[in-house]
Amino acid sequence: MKKIALTLILIGAVFISANGQNKNSRQLKELVSIMQGSYSSARQAASDSTFYSISLKMVPIWKDKGNYLYVEQALSSKTDKPYRVRIYRISQKGNEFISEVYTLKNEKDWIGKWTTPEAFDKLGIDEIELKQGCEVVLKRLGENKFEGQTGEKTCPSELRGASYATSKVTITPTQILSWDQGFGKDGKQVWGAEKSGYIFDKL
Repeated sequence: MKKIALTLILIGAVFISANGQNKNSRQLKELVSIMQGSYSSARQAASDSTFYSISLKMVPIWKDKGNYLYVEQALSSKTDKPYRVRIYRISQKGNEFISEVYTLKNEKDWIGKWTTPEAFDKLGIDEIELKQGCEVVLKRLGENKFEGQTGEKTCPSELRGASYATSKVTITPTQILSWDQGFGKDGKQVWGAEKSGYIFDKL
């Protein structure tokens, strides 16, 4: 009888885990919740001229498909012409949180659509492409604080003669610290901030 009870408990635990109703799912929701919003690096740029004032938008889309965020990044003076348009898919594997990066095949058609997230219901999953090896693996350091980075030399990049790119990220309810860098085959940096990452304050 005890063995049967134990088996039922284990089956129940697996079922709960598979359906995302455990402690980990709450942490995943916590991460997705604090990531979304509008951000600006204007304060950092005002105090250090080596940094640009950049606008960052992260808006949830496709809520019935999982945890997806539409992302636009642009110079604050040119928000209608973002230099980065992406979709992030946030998932969890054990104690790690994975932020996969996708490009949009017709990204110009979606610029500015963050103001009407429901518009992305018309975007097919086959119209986005995974940037293999560019996912950021995050760990929860405490309540509402996550930190992580890309793998070492796993994210290919051809921007400005680069061979690969890296990203280091810290996420809190009020800020996102993001340090993106590109490196050549010889390991020398060819683009990105040199002394520290960008500080994006949530607006």
